[in-house]
Amino acid sequence: MTLSPGVEKSPYDNSPAAREGSLPQGLKSSPSIPNPDYPHLGFNPTPGDTETVSDLYKKLSSCAKVLEDTHGLVTKLMDGSYWEGDAAVAFREQLDGGPLPLNLKNAAHSIRKAARHVHSWEGELDEFQSRAKKLEQDAKEAQEALDTAKGHATKAKNNPDLDGKGSQHEKAQKSLTGANTAVEKAQSDLEKVIGKAKKLAEEHEEKARYRAGKIRGATKKLAPHEPGWLEEFADWFTENLPDILSFTAGVIGLVALFVATGGVAAAVLLLSAAALSATALLLRVTDDEVWASLVDGFTKGEFDSDFWGNIVSLSGDALGALPGLSAVGLGARATFRALQTGEEAVKLGRVMTTMGSMTMSKAQAISSLGNPALNLIVRGARNSAEAGEIVEISSSSLGVVTAGYGLASSAVDALDNDGAKDSTTGIDGARTVLDGGALIDLARYLF
Repeated sequence: MTLSPGVEKSPYDNSPAAREGSLPQGLKSSPSIPNPDYPHLGFNPTPGDTETVSDLYKKLSSCAKVLEDTHGLVTKLMDGSYWEGDAAVAFREQLDGGPLPLNLKNAAHSIRKAARHVHSWEGELDEFQSRAKKLEQDAKEAQEALDTAKGHATKAKNNPDLDGKGSQHEKAQKSLTGANTAVEKAQSDLEKVIGKAKKLAEEHEEKARYRAGKIRGATKKLAPHEPGWLEEFADWFTENLPDILSFTAGVIGLVALFVATGGVAAAVLLLSAAALSATALLLRVTDDEVWASLVDGFTKGEFDSDFWGNIVSLSGDALGALPGLSAVGLGARATFRALQTGEEAVKLGRVMTTMGSMTMSKAQAISSLGNPALNLIVRGARNSAEAGEIVEISSSSLGVVTAGYGLASSAVDALDNDGAKDSTTGIDGARTVLDGGALIDLARYLF
């Protein structure tokens, strides 16, 4: 699917980049061919028609609605309470165990998802084209300034005093030099504007490719496909790897609550959970879809379920990774100080041994830190220590349950619904705020 139809590659453009097709669409036309919409830039940096994209969004949304209604009707017919009689029985026998209901559901979901990306592209294309029009206006003003400067330079060059001597000659020469300098500056200003337009063309091309990729990904379920269970599991595992790592880190964190704090076992569990959380965090922050959701939220106010879900997930992974990263950082600093006094060259083996020992020591100390926010919650309880332990275990257990439900819902369509996602996001958000209280004692220990 082409999101933004552009100009075909010009036969006059024989540059290597153009031959390889690596130029953005708006830069593929020959500079000798004027662009009626952008005469001063010389090219259209943001090709595309927002009205065409808008019409496509409306058609996809309408198609998704029809498929959703059809799926609902077929579901009612299969249920048996909506249509009775011999014809109904025969109809259900024909559909029972068949692919139609699932294909209708998958198609509706895919087209609805594709429609959302087309709608996002409409807004992005409109913003790109607004910036292009502004650059065209800037280029027009820069060109006018350049033409004026060239006129002054021509006039100064034709001054008869240049052929004379004395003060008049010096004055004319100075005027010519100033005029030539003004021409150079005006030319530079125009080239800067055109440079900005070229960067805009590259940005437009990159975003168009991103949206096109998301639309292709959204329509995977449109074509009936029956992969083997191993392929299905591999796809599911890859797609949900950050959530799997976060879930595993949560389980390890829950186990750590039953281990004596300050011991070697607690330190090992802390470092293991932190490593998993750090990996999950890295996978999330390098995911284009996560970034797109966050950017749309902060720049366009699209604070939807995906936005808040990503915020909570990133915050939870960051909180989970921070204790372990702190232990490694403190261990590295202590190792450097311990080995700094040595006069002989330090071998790598000794550095690694010392680093491991120091990191483990710091992890043991961090695992014994408390949570002042939790202490405030249980303050006044008959046995505040026991109450705090119950709250902490309950919170961690609830986190494991919500994370497990999230993984289950990604594998079972019946569990996948926005209401449940919003509820788990709210629960995890509250837990993140509570867990964040531990940063107070961590900060005191670090600084």
